[in-house]
Amino acid sequence: MEYEAVIGLEVHVQLLTESKMFCGCSTKFGAEPNTQACPVCLGFPGVLPVLNKRAVEFAIRMALAVEGEIQPFCVFARKSYFYPDLPKGYQISQYELPLCLGGYIEIETDGGKKRVGITRIHLEEDAGKLVHEEAYVEAGTSLFDGNRCGVPLLEIVSEPDIRSPKEAHDYLVRLRQLVMYLGICDGNMEEGSIRCDANVSIRPKGSKELGTKTEVKNMNSFRNVQRALEAEISRQIKILEAGGKIEQETLLWDPEREVVEPMRSKEFAHDYRYFPDPDLVPLYIEKEWIEKVRSELPELPWRRKERFVAELGLPEYDSEVLTSEREIADYFEDVVAFGVPPKAASNWVMGEVLRVLKEEHIGMEAFRERIGPDRLAGLIKLVQAGTISGSIAKKVFEEMRTDPSSPKEIVEKKGLAQISDEAELSRIVEEVLSEHPQEVERYRAGKVQLLGFFVGQVMKKTRGKANPKLVNQLIRDKLG
Repeated sequence: MEYEAVIGLEVHVQLLTESKMFCGCSTKFGAEPNTQACPVCLGFPGVLPVLNKRAVEFAIRMALAVEGEIQPFCVFARKSYFYPDLPKGYQISQYELPLCLGGYIEIETDGGKKRVGITRIHLEEDAGKLVHEEAYVEAGTSLFDGNRCGVPLLEIVSEPDIRSPKEAHDYLVRLRQLVMYLGICDGNMEEGSIRCDANVSIRPKGSKELGTKTEVKNMNSFRNVQRALEAEISRQIKILEAGGKIEQETLLWDPEREVVEPMRSKEFAHDYRYFPDPDLVPLYIEKEWIEKVRSELPELPWRRKERFVAELGLPEYDSEVLTSEREIADYFEDVVAFGVPPKAASNWVMGEVLRVLKEEHIGMEAFRERIGPDRLAGLIKLVQAGTISGSIAKKVFEEMRTDPSSPKEIVEKKGLAQISDEAELSRIVEEVLSEHPQEVERYRAGKVQLLGFFVGQVMKKTRGKANPKLVNQLIRDKLG
């Protein structure tokens, strides 16, 4: 029997606020354990939480971006469960009355564009963190760090519209891109800024009835989400084909062994005993606030991509790469604003700029500090004007990584200006041709591909400084 997967994702996005959801503690990552915790976020008796307005604004941004329906009245609830990293025994979340209902995120599939529906978006606080250091584990215990307690989270729950692990991966990539464009999350997977739980079931292809679902946790990258789903789908198919029954349970993904293992039986909503938090008043979101946030939204990535194609004449591929991150798209547009042809700017950003970001593991902000858009535009203009060749431009670019001088000054200091003197180049071309008589005969006999060989020899003698267009013309003229 042929089966199909039914997948829904629950994504927790850590919001980029300076303070926590219900208190003034810092959310900065990497602080010493338990230095960013207080009686409020640790749930001491008698404390009163106060809602972070900035976190609500970020949630509104997300709701508007996915075209969800913002609820004018929403309520915070206590979600009760008992675990060592949750000192107060409950998490403040939203349940029956969340901030947003509906919406969608669009992905590209082999069959074209597909909309993955959003069930709900709601605000909640994070739990703490257990540290399993070897010495303490051997003694039968672990350490607790309360710094993460109360950090603002946005939970985005998708509809079960995803039909393959690849679609799940692409959905997460698009979601990460969106929250980074909106400026509500830094997208840092290594620091846990985006975490994902996957609900998956299988059913005979063509069937409308849903199978028993399992939940897969402990996936710290989008690639691991895809691999974990592939493993779980395979496991479920084997069970059904052997005449077994799928149990509703929570599973952990082991990336080293590439297997899923049972963690606990899957909870139902009633297991959490939700009830309205008596310390927090209901939240009313006025239309004026929604419209103010809407007016401040940045251009969304897919709309920016369409504009790059329609207005700047860029290929679809270039536009997709350039808009993958907001900072990259901003940098590209800043370069173009200095009067550089869009395609030339695209080639340099996609090539040399992204190479440096990858090599040095830095972000665009750090790169801008060394090579601003004005300097890259100046370098491209030197190539456009014929002052330097493309190959020399790459050498100048490498110098610019450490030398704050303008591209023109670097060219002058290093003596890298392109040789366009026809008499000088004519002499060098004749020298090359006289050194390779056999190749000259083969060229005249019809082996015209040797033109590139001759050009290469001229470039070698001039250390890449010869004007390639003029060199090509001179060689053709002299070889008839």
